[in-house]
Amino acid sequence: MSFSWFRCRVILPALCAVSLILLLPTPMAAKKTLKTVKLSLQDMNGKRASVQDLRGQIVVLNFWATWCGPCNTEMPMLVQAAQKYKQQPVAFLGASVDDSKTQKNIPAFLDRYHVGYTILTGASADDLDKLKLGVAVPATAFIDASGIVRFRILGQMRPGELQARIDWLLHETGPAPVALVTHLEQK
Repeated sequence: MSFSWFRCRVILPALCAVSLILLLPTPMAAKKTLKTVKLSLQDMNGKRASVQDLRGQIVVLNFWATWCGPCNTEMPMLVQAAQKYKQQPVAFLGASVDDSKTQKNIPAFLDRYHVGYTILTGASADDLDKLKLGVAVPATAFIDASGIVRFRILGQMRPGELQARIDWLLHETGPAPVALVTHLEQK
């Protein structure tokens, strides 16, 4: 076997592969280029509340409405998870998309499910769109401590999906859960 043939068949492809690996962005570099979440709405007391105020914590941001059947099914699971993670750096936010006609139903809804985490009102389809959460509720964004959406679930989430994403964000060990899950009916 001649040296030049060996160089062309083995060394050149190896050098190309190494060059390509060095040129690809690292996961950390890609993470730094992502935009942080900017969302500010009113809480139930009429005060401005912002997702940006929760930097340093993992945020589970769930968009819901009182009239939404899957939201009613999903809410007890969120309440239970908020209770489970209350000693961890995890904040739960519920962003209601109820309009002026149905906002009056929010207090009874919160009482029925014993919701103890912060509820924001006045969320809109624009807010869902900015976070790439589609057009339907429920929809949930999982935001890391630096304010970047790492996971999205469109439609009613399953209990294992909620816990897997929170646990991964807390510890970042093992393979990450799927970044986008869709449980919406296709028509």
